[in-house]
Amino acid sequence: MLGLIRRRLASSPTILGQSLGSIRPIATGEILLQPRGELCAVRNYSHLNLRGSPPCIGTRRDAVSYNKPEPIGQMWSRRFSSETGDLIHAIVPFMGESITDGTLATFLKKPGDRVEVDEPIAQIETDKVTIDVSSPESGVIEKFVANEGDTVEPGTKIAVILKSGEGVSHVGPSEKALEKVVPQPSSPVETITTDQTSKVETTPVTKKPKAPSPPPPKPSAQEPQLPPKERERRIPMTTLRKRIAKRLKDSQNTYAMLTTFNEVDMTNLMKLRSDFKDAFVEKHGVKLGLMSGFIKAAVSGLQNQPTINAVIDGDDIIYRDYIDISVAVGTPKGLVVPVIRNADKMNCAEIEKEINLLAKKATEGRLSIDEMAGGSFTISNGGVYGSLISTPIINPPQSAILGMHSIVTRPMVVGGEIVPRPMMYIALTYDHRLIDGREAVYFLRRIKDVVEDPRRLLLVV
Repeated sequence: MLGLIRRRLASSPTILGQSLGSIRPIATGEILLQPRGELCAVRNYSHLNLRGSPPCIGTRRDAVSYNKPEPIGQMWSRRFSSETGDLIHAIVPFMGESITDGTLATFLKKPGDRVEVDEPIAQIETDKVTIDVSSPESGVIEKFVANEGDTVEPGTKIAVILKSGEGVSHVGPSEKALEKVVPQPSSPVETITTDQTSKVETTPVTKKPKAPSPPPPKPSAQEPQLPPKERERRIPMTTLRKRIAKRLKDSQNTYAMLTTFNEVDMTNLMKLRSDFKDAFVEKHGVKLGLMSGFIKAAVSGLQNQPTINAVIDGDDIIYRDYIDISVAVGTPKGLVVPVIRNADKMNCAEIEKEINLLAKKATEGRLSIDEMAGGSFTISNGGVYGSLISTPIINPPQSAILGMHSIVTRPMVVGGEIVPRPMMYIALTYDHRLIDGREAVYFLRRIKDVVEDPRRLLLVV
């Protein structure tokens, strides 16, 4: 019976009244959303059953090939200034072997400003120097990623710079199309009806009467009257100021400091300066000051008393065979102490040139770590500010410091007569653990002798 049915079906030209030859391949069209919002049709290619071919309806296979569309609502946007635009970062540079961090003091530029290669855009204050953060490329500052007052380390990013110099954000076409298609959700405030609004507005609000506040208690006669807080200002200490405070306190806690004084008649040194100041400027290009004379006198005193140029290191004493004089310079940001290297091998003209160069760098905040490292002896001139007498604090890890003061005309006894003389007090603060009073007094006496009669330097007496 089954064999008869198979033969009839094979020989029959129709199946249920429909010709096999009229069976058309099924091609279903699908509408897909392409990434840029375009509509296109993709056809399905199915296996075709041709007339006379063996039936294989059960093995029909759809072969559909298309590009997978991006999800609806996905937007692409890339900030760039041009097709070749690029973002770069300005980072904090290496600040020195002994410096691990600093304070972002100030920005020299603003977002939107044009900068060139190696142009400073910010300043970092450390415990020793002020360091500039420069732009690595030419471009426009897009934004700052750090704030003034932040503590930063080498390698910290502080600014983003557009190399091409244009800060325009371009939006892809899909984002614009999506803004037109997707409706903006209505704000909850807009759903409030006019009636509800009017009801709210017309509803009277009854306020409870405030109870009268009790009068403030009268201060007693013994209670101190402190000024209000509104008349005070609190400003964080800079890194440089914190470092100065720590070093000075460590110096007081470490050294057995003692100060000895003397006075110097400045008549001969001032006359020498007055007689040769014009010729000195014409030959060397710098003015002849009093500091070079005191540095030469200090060099002579350190050569006569080498213990003052030494330093304690644990249980040992280190004697230095070189003389590097540190000169204290006051700046608006704090006290810095640049070093004059090998002062014992320099003449007065070389010393004056080096002092002017270091003082200019200190005022402009351009001193490097190397220009302040080391130093075997320090000279501090408080006389330029009008100080009459003081007790300077030793600059660690040195063992002594010389303090110069203002020149004041005072009556002095010279040759049995009272005459006016320009006099200066000088002070030597020294580490009494290493330096005895005898060496300290002899050192000040040598400075007094050389300053009062500079011919001693020429004759080495």
